[in-house]
Amino acid sequence: MTTRKHFSVNWQPAALGVLASLATMFTMPNALAQGFSAVISPPRFEVNVQPGKTTRQVIEITHVANRRGEYRVYTNDWTIGPDGNALFSDQLAPNSCRPWVALERRELALPANGKIRFRFEISPPANATLAECRFAIMIEGLEQVIKTEGTLSFPVSGRVGVIVYAAIGDARPILKITHAGVAANDGTLVPRVEVINTGNAHGRLGGFVIAVDANGKQLDLVPESIPILPAQTRMVSLIPNSAVTGDNAIKYPLTVKGSLEWGDKKTDIDMRFEAPAPQNTIIPAANAPTLQPAAPSPGSK
Repeated sequence: MTTRKHFSVNWQPAALGVLASLATMFTMPNALAQGFSAVISPPRFEVNVQPGKTTRQVIEITHVANRRGEYRVYTNDWTIGPDGNALFSDQLAPNSCRPWVALERRELALPANGKIRFRFEISPPANATLAECRFAIMIEGLEQVIKTEGTLSFPVSGRVGVIVYAAIGDARPILKITHAGVAANDGTLVPRVEVINTGNAHGRLGGFVIAVDANGKQLDLVPESIPILPAQTRMVSLIPNSAVTGDNAIKYPLTVKGSLEWGDKKTDIDMRFEAPAPQNTIIPAANAPTLQPAAPSPGSK
C-alpha cells in the first residue's frame, strides 16, 4: 500500500478583511514542506488621515510553525471585481496612494512560533485629494522548492493581504438603495437590496430589519458586511440570524421593516418581497430613499 503524505498552505482569511491568495499550491504524493503559516491581526484597517500628516499603524504577525519562517512584505493596489472577489496588482494603479506608504522593513525572519509587531505609516501630501486611499500590505512566504521522494520538484508559496482603507480628510460614502429582489445566498433564497455608492469612500450596510413571511413567522435579518467602493453598485443580501431550512424555510411573500445603517446614517425601510421571479429578476424596491442622518444619541457629538 502506498502512503500518501500531504502538505498544506495555511492562511487566516476574514470576509474581505484579510484577503488571501496562493501563489502556487499543490497536493502531491509523498510531498513534505513547512508551507506558509502566518496569523495576522488585525485583518483590516479603517482609519482617517489628514493631508500633510503621518498616521502610524501596527500589524501583529505570528509565525505558527515549529521551524523558522521567512517572509517578504510589500504593497499592492486592489479592487473588487464584479464577482465580489479581490483583484490584486503589483503595478501602480492610476492615482494610487502606495507612494505615501512606508513599511518598517521588506523582509522578515521569524523563529518557530515567533511574533512581531510590524509598523507602517501613511503620509498623504498637504495637497492630497479628499478621497479614500486604499491599498493592501502583502505578507508572503519566501518561495520554497519542494522535492518528492522521486525526481519531481516544484515551488510553493502563499501570501496574505491586509486591506487598508484610509479616508483622507472628510471623505465619506453616500449610499442609496436603488432596487430590491430575491436571490440565492449559500443555497437559501433571501431578500437582497441593490446599493450604489456615490460618495468618495467605501461603505457597509449595518443594522437589522424584522421580516414576516406568508405564514406569519417573524425573523430578524442583517445585511452582509461587504464593502461598497465609491462609484460601485453591489447586491447586499439580508441574512436570517437563524437557520431557515426545511420546515423553517422562508415562505414568500415577505414583508420587511426596520432600519439599515452605515456610519452615523440610517434609513427606515418598509418593503415587500414577492416570490422569486424567473431567473431572479430584480424587482424595483417599494421604498428606496437615500440613507439619511441618524438622530444623535444622548451624549454623542
